Amino acid sequence: MSHPTHDDCIFCKIVAGTIACHKIFEGDGILVMLDIGPLSRGHVLVIPKGHYETLATVPDAVAGACGALLPRLVRALHAVTGTSASNVLQNNGRAAHQAVDHVHFHVIPKPAEGGLGLTWPAGNLDAGDATDLVGQIAGHMG
Repeated sequence: MSHPTHDDCIFCKIVAGTIACHKIFEGDGILVMLDIGPLSRGHVLVIPKGHYETLATVPDAVAGACGALLPRLVRALHAVTGTSASNVLQNNGRAAHQAVDHVHFHVIPKPAEGGLGLTWPAGNLDAGDATDLVGQIAGHMG
């Protein structure tokens, strides 16, 4: 199966086999590997084999393959690392902390010490704005 590629993309080079990785799983359209800069033991990346810069550009079938694998992968990581918690993270665009312009999902086991740390500056949802947002978003989901 042919996948879109980008010559300067490290993940495309990994998919092509020109850069080595610690491969865990390879399926039709997806690759799972250890992250070389792990936040905790067992930190893995799930990537589509095709070069898609943001989640909005990923075909539904490819996104579905990535999503379908996540529960099984999380169970495996918890069993191997002895953790019972983990983070699944996907950043979209540089402003949202995406460092590699190829869609990838981080699956990060959360041990007692270490792992992903973050703050969540939660706001308040305005009821009127919520109604407006629901209509607008649903209308664009086609």
